[in-house]
Amino acid sequence: MLYEGEFRVEGQFFDRKLLIDGSWEAAASGRTFETRNPATGELLAHVAEGDAEDIDRAVAAARRAFEGPWSRMKPVERQKLLLKFADLVERQIDELMTLDTLDMGTPIIYGRSNPARVPNMIRFYAGAATAIHGETIPNSAPGDIFTYTTKEPVGVVGAIIPWNGPLGTTVWKIGPVLATGCTLVLKPAEESPLTALRLGELLLEAGLPPGVVNIVTGTGETAGAALAAHPDVDKVAFTGSHFTGQKIVLASAGNLKRLSLELGGKSPDIVFGDADLDAAVPGAAMAAFANAGQVCTAGTRMFVERTIYEEFVARVAAFGAKLCVGNGIDPTTQIGPLVSARQLERVTGYLEVGRREGARPVSGGIRLTEGALANGYFVAPTVFADVHNDMQIAREEIFGPVISAFPFNSVDEVIRLANATQFGLGGGVWTRDVGKAHRVSKAIRAGVVWVNCYNVSDPAMPFGGYKTSGYGRESGRQQLEDYLNLKSVWIKTA
Repeated sequence: MLYEGEFRVEGQFFDRKLLIDGSWEAAASGRTFETRNPATGELLAHVAEGDAEDIDRAVAAARRAFEGPWSRMKPVERQKLLLKFADLVERQIDELMTLDTLDMGTPIIYGRSNPARVPNMIRFYAGAATAIHGETIPNSAPGDIFTYTTKEPVGVVGAIIPWNGPLGTTVWKIGPVLATGCTLVLKPAEESPLTALRLGELLLEAGLPPGVVNIVTGTGETAGAALAAHPDVDKVAFTGSHFTGQKIVLASAGNLKRLSLELGGKSPDIVFGDADLDAAVPGAAMAAFANAGQVCTAGTRMFVERTIYEEFVARVAAFGAKLCVGNGIDPTTQIGPLVSARQLERVTGYLEVGRREGARPVSGGIRLTEGALANGYFVAPTVFADVHNDMQIAREEIFGPVISAFPFNSVDEVIRLANATQFGLGGGVWTRDVGKAHRVSKAIRAGVVWVNCYNVSDPAMPFGGYKTSGYGRESGRQQLEDYLNLKSVWIKTA
């Protein structure tokens, strides 16, 4: 076990190893890397720095498991294992949420507002495990021939997850693997690996056979690249930036791996003059500011009908200025830190670019260093007005708490502006007019659109993007299809 007795992490130093073939092992190189609390700079752990040699060992273990007893387990047995895993996660949910907070910075109140979310995600996949089936299909071929289809697991899956939501994104990859009968090599983000490793311990406690799930921590340039290009990996499931997604597409060409890519976004959030502003102000603000803006679907391009533009922008800026920014472990904190010094440099760089391009800062726009914030990576919630679509802050994903506000005059104009981006992950619409809501949500070229709400999710609903926001889906029955091969069988019966 990672922790002895009552859960305590703050101030503790410990070593974390790789999970390969059911055992915890040091990296072949013996190297480790540090992971630190982004709110305080405090060292949390030394983590094994896996590389290509460790990926080779993990993939070999996953292949043995896939071709061994795991392949003969009945769907109901996989379902029972997932249900036990869900119960263990539910029992340890406070610990897991705290690990996310300490390692990545997300405010603890986010998880505590819906503690059943992740255990219920796992239970969704448990339900799916016994619902995978093929079809009998009548055919028009001459003679007596019976035709049917079967669905079979793809095989060994390589999963690479981001740092901005370790608990949820890890389960998003483990769930469909176990439900469909695949095996997994998981590479967590080096910025926040601790939650995935703890989930690995809970999987072993649930009785997972050796090699079915392997976890190799390390950098993207070494472990991640080796996993994406490995010739014995049948599928890669990646969540992260579109730049890395493009590299994975190229790396997958050797054996034509199956891919599912959930990539970046620059989502439009559209507010019409007839919207309920008391709901739209906090809704639009937190669409962009939640998790310090480190959300792929963040509604960072805020389009506001000109008749209410100045009022609405001022109200969103005032709302953001009142949010409590601080250490996420404090239950009063609403906005935590950015994940790392590198991400801080990236975001503050965009703040300078916005000013240089002529955008008008209405609020925020600065790093926060007062008092307890001095050693962390904090940026004030920021609203830029007078933004144009050709500006860098309007085109590129910032991944920080930064809104670019645009006025618009008509439905046709805002649809054109909203779609004038290379991304297509999410979008929002705020209006009381149901006809307008349907028209605009249909016209937005994105995989997910929320109307009079934002970033609501459920494991039954598919999630994914258009354009450079990727392809394939997370959640829903559609996700499971990405982990299955479809076989057609023809049997001559006479």
